[in-house]
Amino acid sequence: MIRDGAYPRYQEMISAIDLDKIYHNVTKKSRLGAPEKLNYAAMVISVCIRYVEGIPTSKQLIKRLKDDLNFKLNCGFLVSDNTPCEPSYSRLLGKLSDSNILEEAQEQVVLQAVDEGFITDDTVAIDATHFEARDQAPPKEEKPKTEPKKRGRKPKAEREQWIGAFLPESEHSSLSLSISP
Repeated sequence: MIRDGAYPRYQEMISAIDLDKIYHNVTKKSRLGAPEKLNYAAMVISVCIRYVEGIPTSKQLIKRLKDDLNFKLNCGFLVSDNTPCEPSYSRLLGKLSDSNILEEAQEQVVLQAVDEGFITDDTVAIDATHFEARDQAPPKEEKPKTEPKKRGRKPKAEREQWIGAFLPESEHSSLSLSISP
């Protein structure tokens, strides 16, 4: 399923995770239907590496896979593999979140780290910090609509008021006399 040496840069990290269980959980169970053209094993590895590399969104992960051939090979994709699209990653993450396979894998890695002596304390704390979702734009505040200005010639009272704002009082009275017919 997964090629040996497919992810040399991340070998130590990925080798601790039971990818076969995860891969079995996300693949299609039936041979019927549309054929699979995606490399699900490499997609699972790329999701894991995404968090290690600090890539915040699936869109940026896809861009990095398209732009950086070495990163693509480190994730386990073949050179001939097409880069998966955003909906493919969305479906994969949906399948992973519907099952508890990632929690089981995390528990297995923690137990292995305790057995090997990397974690020596009896208490293990897992950070469950809440992150704000980036999938949806924040709701826009509705601004009240202002009435558009009237076009054309202004009424006489409004025109005199406007002229009066710019002219001193003495000129305004003489101007109003000259305007009269």
